[in-house]
Amino acid sequence: MSDLIDIAIVGGGPAGLAAALYGARARAKTVAFERALPGGQIAVTDRIENYPGFGDGMSGADLGDKMRDHAEKFGAEFRTFESVEAVRPDGGGFVVTADGMEYGARSVILATGTTPRKLGVPGEAEFTGRGVSWCATCDAPLFRDKQVAVIGGGDAAVEEALFLTKFCSKVHIIHRRDALRATKCIQEHCFANGKIEVHWNRIPVEILGDEGRVKGLMLASTVGEAQEFLAVSGVFIFVGLHPNSELAKGLCQLSPSGYIIIEHSGMTSMPGLFAAGDVTDYPLKQVVTAAAQGATAAFEAERWIGSNVCTL
Repeated sequence: MSDLIDIAIVGGGPAGLAAALYGARARAKTVAFERALPGGQIAVTDRIENYPGFGDGMSGADLGDKMRDHAEKFGAEFRTFESVEAVRPDGGGFVVTADGMEYGARSVILATGTTPRKLGVPGEAEFTGRGVSWCATCDAPLFRDKQVAVIGGGDAAVEEALFLTKFCSKVHIIHRRDALRATKCIQEHCFANGKIEVHWNRIPVEILGDEGRVKGLMLASTVGEAQEFLAVSGVFIFVGLHPNSELAKGLCQLSPSGYIIIEHSGMTSMPGLFAAGDVTDYPLKQVVTAAAQGATAAFEAERWIGSNVCTL
């Protein structure tokens, strides 16, 4: 087993990056494990305009890089492309298993984020990567001058629809209700954009294709109207998130929907185990709140370490 880590952070999104900064600044040995690139979901976000101090906006990838560089400046260690497979309590502390290697840790912060939910309709799996996508920022250029559909009515769905209008000739928003759930200012941009058409009270029941590519959607009505076919070349799905809380199962209390329940300090129901960011039951899922939670969790973890003796 490696040398004992003071604060082991699982996840490299805004919560994990802020935790790494605050842990390292407290002179705690801080190691962050990230299975992909730093930034988490924001790494594929085209523009972030609501993070304080960046009024002109910046790409999520740039923000993630800046946050990592800041944490590394104070001594945080990042182990990228290492997947954490398990966290278990041991001797008053924890053992973190990543890619088959075991690391002893005095405290752990879970900042594992969320994963976009799937529709579960015929054609979704078959045409994934062939017209079905969960990332407009990644795939929008593939649909230049074509018509696409966006499934959902929240902030993410409408923001991605607006981004798609930079490339696509027409963007169809498919929403199961008669009003969008996105914040008002985002809705205003949506309704002012002539390339966007909203299909109210509709749900996709099948994704259809031809020669291995998406050709359209079959839409059902939620108000008793007839089904209809919508010809599109791409389908972008934004229907909610699934918390990546598998590591926490059996360790601490989860909400009925699987989010990690935390105290104001970021502590879970297991002493020494903290959580931060989108994986927690905190209602507002934003970069600024994730960063704040990460900072709080690291601060409280360092205090917890100082008042507890771990004998791994």
